[in-house]
Amino acid sequence: MLAFVLSVEFTRSDIEAIASLARLHLDEDEIELFARQLGEILEYARQVQQIDTSGVLPTASVVTSSDVVRDRADETAPCLDRQAALANAPDPAAEAGLFKVPRVLG
Repeated sequence: MLAFVLSVEFTRSDIEAIASLARLHLDEDEIELFARQLGEILEYARQVQQIDTSGVLPTASVVTSSDVVRDRADETAPCLDRQAALANAPDPAAEAGLFKVPRVLG
């Protein structure tokens, strides 16, 4: 059963409206290209909706999960020496024991 019906045709005005929402300026070739590509994507989605999944149980995830933190023993281990950690830094502030990094905020 389809949840909704997908139109696989995009008009020039559809693409222009989508581009406007995304604040994109598209030339004529791009409008035609994107209309075709979006139509192909929706056609593929329509094909996927046609698949009979009546015998398949719903799943929350297709990946089997494992709680790594719970499965791992909490053991202490020696830390990396501060000088050894700073040894490969491109611009270490060794006297302060810190890494210097480029400023990211104005």
